[in-house]
Amino acid sequence: QVQAVESGGGLVPAGGSLRLSCAASATSGDILEFDDMDWYRQVPGKQRELVAVITRGGITHYADSVRGRFTISRNNAKNTMRLEMNSLKPEDTAVYYCKIRARSITTSDRWRDFWGQGTQVTVSS
Repeated sequence: QVQAVESGGGLVPAGGSLRLSCAASATSGDILEFDDMDWYRQVPGKQRELVAVITRGGITHYADSVRGRFTISRNNAKNTMRLEMNSLKPEDTAVYYCKIRARSITTSDRWRDFWGQGTQVTVSS
């Protein structure tokens, strides 16, 4: 199993910036291999929306709504991921989740997706 823990949410005025972090770790003693790492967000009553993706090799993809304002990055040595959010808008208000695709090399398990618990981002107008 993999534990993914987000941090860095909060309240910020429109035009401000926030940095979200996600740290992935094994809950057992397994040696893990990681693939894509993603950020999603969700507002009440709406489907969870993909915000940004970063592949193991560092290729990034962004939702049109955040392209040019958000930057996703990862540190493969530390199994961490970041989302730098600039020029925030009230419509960016949501709970942000990280999703980690990983598998256990120790048990030769298949690839699985693991979600963090979410962190609230609120942008005031």
